[in-house]
Amino acid sequence: MTHDTATPHATTPPETPRRVVETFLAALEARDLPRAAAFLAPEARMVFPGGSEFRTLQALVEWSKTRYRGVRKTIERIEELPVDRHGVTTVYCRGTLAGDWPDGRPFAGIRFVDRFEIDDAGRIVDQQVWNDLGEARR
Repeated sequence: MTHDTATPHATTPPETPRRVVETFLAALEARDLPRAAAFLAPEARMVFPGGSEFRTLQALVEWSKTRYRGVRKTIERIEELPVDRHGVTTVYCRGTLAGDWPDGRPFAGIRFVDRFEIDDAGRIVDQQVWNDLGEARR
């Protein structure tokens, strides 16, 4: 993942919902699943294109193996919305994806948008992912 801010040390909790998202995505990209999992609430839900829903990072990683060998995000913009009446902050992250298809061919410049809901404890309770990987693979 490429962005303009440094990732905090593993023991330093992110101070904002935006940093929760940045740090979570960096850990996930590095396949540091224990670190990434620390940002998920116990009831967290991750929904990917095609309606594929996951409750664990291990299940997400297994599913992704059929879609690509590896993927990196270049973040172009992050938007943090005000806290709602339930103590949830919504964060939108958008940019482009690059990586390798399962057969080893490279891809780049594929649009993505991730929508996160962060609770008042700084944990991800919901992630919705939209991208053009399916269109690009045709």
